[in-house]
Amino acid sequence: MPIYHSLGKIPQKRHTQFRKPDGELYYEQLFGTIGFDGMSSLLYHVERPTQVKRIVSKTDVSPKIFEEKTITSRKLVGFKVAAENDFLDARKALLTNSDVTIGVAAPRKSLTEYFYKNADSDEMIFVHKGTGTLRTLVGNIPFEYGDYLIIPRGMIYQIEFDGEDNRLLYAESNDPIYTPKRYRNHFGQLLEHSPFCERDLKLPRDLETHEETGEFTIKIKKQGMLHELVYASHPFDVVGWDGYNFPYGFSIHNFEPITGRVHQPPPVHQTFETKSFVICSFVPRLYDYHPLSIPAPYNHSNIDSDEMLYYVDGDFMSRTGIGPGYISLHPGGIPHGPHPGTYEKSIGEEKTEELAVMIDTFRPLQITEEAAKIDDGKYYKSWLEN
Repeated sequence: MPIYHSLGKIPQKRHTQFRKPDGELYYEQLFGTIGFDGMSSLLYHVERPTQVKRIVSKTDVSPKIFEEKTITSRKLVGFKVAAENDFLDARKALLTNSDVTIGVAAPRKSLTEYFYKNADSDEMIFVHKGTGTLRTLVGNIPFEYGDYLIIPRGMIYQIEFDGEDNRLLYAESNDPIYTPKRYRNHFGQLLEHSPFCERDLKLPRDLETHEETGEFTIKIKKQGMLHELVYASHPFDVVGWDGYNFPYGFSIHNFEPITGRVHQPPPVHQTFETKSFVICSFVPRLYDYHPLSIPAPYNHSNIDSDEMLYYVDGDFMSRTGIGPGYISLHPGGIPHGPHPGTYEKSIGEEKTEELAVMIDTFRPLQITEEAAKIDDGKYYKSWLEN
């Protein structure tokens, strides 16, 4: 996210001496992307951030594929995924390709026994149920129902939940996750016609600085493997930092919908983008106001993208048999549209209270074994009229 932020103590000029009260130097670290060309932050550590005492193990956590190539529209019942105690064990990959892995999770317990870093992917975590705090080495972000958490790759974090009833949607992106470029000027500032602005973002706060040495377990995901390492110092030992590369939150409830006289296409709901997929937010809004408008979407063909829609709350006007936590998948190569009865029924309606997250990928998605377990098996026939 191209916005400057700073927390804690930093020297007046970068790459210069910055000393502790005892006269020893703090250790500067560049946390950057795209080599030295992308967004970055400068972090100042109490201890060297390079001290690995042991490499304990590695485990293959690559998604297990059920169907590699498909044209079948599917309805997945997300809340059928059982809750688990461990944060990482709870994450169930449902759809995947070479660019992104999409899944759901129902963790009962906080991630506090170890630290986690995804070295491959930016992460988007959408909070469907639960409240708590995302704790990172650059500060903390409180979260609640409806929050997106954007965590850049390489960020060390823990996550604390206030209770045990937690439901999350997540996406691990091999490309950086940005705000849509059409909503930013050439300086990176969000423009006046953007459906949200910098004021809506939840930036890191309450920087924790732990001056502890010993043994600290960190699990690092790299190339589909989960590596367990032991660090010699506490990962959260940053005394200050500044820059542009850091996690942030954004509430779907702060997305301001764009409406028109006739039905507006999905890009007006876009919230985040990458080179390989987009994320859109469907929120409560007024319907189209042309006197002959049809609020329900027209049938459309997925020629070069797969569409995944995660239903959060409300009554989704173009679908029947849908509830919170359901996921619909409409693969490329076959058209889809409103369910029978919903097209005519939408005429005259003035507003919708629907809440949903859509992810459209530009490469086909593969179906995992976890997805097959919660597939209703008949959704693709749901456009047939009795």
